[in-house]
Amino acid sequence: MFDFDIVRIVAGLPGLLIALVVHEYAHARAAVAMGDPTPAMMGRLTLNPKEHIDPVGLLALLLVQFGWAKPVVYNPRNFRNWRKGDIIVALAGPGANLAIGFIATFAYYLMYRLGMDMSVGVHSVMRLIIIFNVNFAIFNMLPIPPLDGSKVLMNILPGNLAYRFAQLEQYSFLILIGLMMTPILGMIIIPISRFVMDMYSLIILTIL
Repeated sequence: MFDFDIVRIVAGLPGLLIALVVHEYAHARAAVAMGDPTPAMMGRLTLNPKEHIDPVGLLALLLVQFGWAKPVVYNPRNFRNWRKGDIIVALAGPGANLAIGFIATFAYYLMYRLGMDMSVGVHSVMRLIIIFNVNFAIFNMLPIPPLDGSKVLMNILPGNLAYRFAQLEQYSFLILIGLMMTPILGMIIIPISRFVMDMYSLIILTIL
């Protein structure tokens, strides 16, 4: 879990910044599109990292691979259809990360095909942009409050079950720490991540 390799930290910084900023921006953009002006009023409709990055959360991500960004605040009551809107906002962040992962994979293959310089540094940065975005999407889709996957699940569960499920949020930090301290999280994320990246490669190789 703990990795203080300075080279990996420097190479991974672009990928982490892109993953965090795009994720939160997508949440904000989706909430506004669903009818809630709150993210716009709070200045979150921007790709400026300053508006989305929590310095402590970013440092934690770089050092121990567990961190956070500033969550986008929105009011589902302003949505034209609050249940549909809440699901779309929740899916927007992971969806944006998967899109960035695909774009970065396509760019990587294209650079290789065109015979462009693929130094160790460029290779590492591109690879980590892909990995961080794919893994960030998968992690956020775990059905653990307050992650995005839990918001999707709460909106499709019957009312009484959704209420009981929401009570898990008081234990969410302990649950996430427990997952980080055991091989369980890796056993969930790594196979899904490999599948997603294999699908990227299959689609891109078909196109190219």
